Amino acid sequence: MSKHLTKRAEDYSKWYNELIVKADLAETSAVRGCMVIKPYGFAIWEKMQAELDRMFKETGHQNAYFPLFVPKSLFEAEEKNAEGFAKECAVVTHYRLQSDPDKEGKLRVDPDAKLEEELVVRPTSEAIIWNTYKGWIQSHRDLPLLINQWANVVRWEMRTRLFLRTAEFLWQEGHTAHATKDEALFEAKQMQEVYATFAEEFMAMPVVRGAKSESERFAGADATYTIEALMQDGKALQAGTSHFLGQNFAKAFDVKYTSREGKQEYVWATSWGVSTRLIGGLIMTHSDDAGLVLPPKLAPIQVVIVPIYKGEDQLNAIYDKMSGLISEFKSRGISVKFDDRDTMRPGAKFAEYELKGVPVRVAIGNRDLENGTAEVARRDTFEKQTVQQDQLVEHITGLLEDIQENLYKKALDFRADHITEVNSFEEFKDVIENKGGFVSAHWDGTIETEDKIKELTKATIRCIPNDVEDEDGKCVLTGASSPRRVLFAKAY
Repeated sequence: MSKHLTKRAEDYSKWYNELIVKADLAETSAVRGCMVIKPYGFAIWEKMQAELDRMFKETGHQNAYFPLFVPKSLFEAEEKNAEGFAKECAVVTHYRLQSDPDKEGKLRVDPDAKLEEELVVRPTSEAIIWNTYKGWIQSHRDLPLLINQWANVVRWEMRTRLFLRTAEFLWQEGHTAHATKDEALFEAKQMQEVYATFAEEFMAMPVVRGAKSESERFAGADATYTIEALMQDGKALQAGTSHFLGQNFAKAFDVKYTSREGKQEYVWATSWGVSTRLIGGLIMTHSDDAGLVLPPKLAPIQVVIVPIYKGEDQLNAIYDKMSGLISEFKSRGISVKFDDRDTMRPGAKFAEYELKGVPVRVAIGNRDLENGTAEVARRDTFEKQTVQQDQLVEHITGLLEDIQENLYKKALDFRADHITEVNSFEEFKDVIENKGGFVSAHWDGTIETEDKIKELTKATIRCIPNDVEDEDGKCVLTGASSPRRVLFAKAY
């Protein structure tokens, strides 16, 4: 298969899809709208998972697991939530096939095996979890209840794209219960900050922290806090959300606790989640026309050593020289691969590791052995240096930190160049169509105006930034008064 990629400037969507397949991250499956995540792609997810899981536990959360199936009556208990997800639900109605095939040899659903109650395949787990919490929470001593689960969910999407939107995807979902509104609000905002810290420090992906407008909120939430990232094609990506659910689910499932004063009170709730769409965000934030560009903190292979040799004796000599350095890298927590495959030439290996986004490549040949040197190439800038072998570990340790910082700075500079303030609807349309990125504009606060802008431009309100300053102005569409600017963009 040719490793040549479509260029981003030619067809960004095609570039993205080709890159995922050619870099061996994922592929489409025999199930409509579902993907197979291949080992290299799953290794990235495992690194994301490990860091997020550590951060969740540092903030006092524990992992648990709840059923994949939700009885329809439970799913419908919180009306806004049920209504919000109704069109995306997969529903199980029968539990077996006919044991005797029809004349064409095709198996059929056994009409006598209809479930007493239909089961929804979870699109999100609030319903089953809050039904469970009713038995777990009686007293103020049971609060706060801070639970997370790593799971898969199913949302029957009609238009799918690998990692960004698939009918089944992997995620984590936190579900917490609190004694007071203030505690729940603190939790929702704290988890927004955990997500933002992860995105910026590990993914090297700058994000805007903000609140969703009413029409963009999670179904059943009183407030939704989001982190919004900007991709290289000028579209925004909702990278993670944290929801303040008020007492909506507690009332729907009758989850009460006895307060210190002996009163029966409904608990206050949050939920929050990020998914495998983060891998899509990682790809689109940093990668280039040569392939993936991975930040070192999430790269499955951080350093690859490619020996350049003739015959087994030279290979063994290179390996003997490198084996001590490999051990030293590993002792520092740096993942390293020594690629001694004899089925590929060094040039083909270089191209493969560029495509796969390995941050640092070391090439070492017979002459390098004699000179005590090695060639070190960094993936983000393609710069090459000759480095003394006895300085390799120190040099590359620093280089990995520098690449991580450089990727973040590059993405931050790109975002700064693509946040545009506008004061008229003509300006708004021009920026959305021709420049892209975030448009900072006044909005009159009504759903009608928001819907009209979306209809006319396909741009939505991504968020009301947390750090936005009050500024009297006029709505770009209606001219009505507006107390502050919000961020619009076309989005994935």
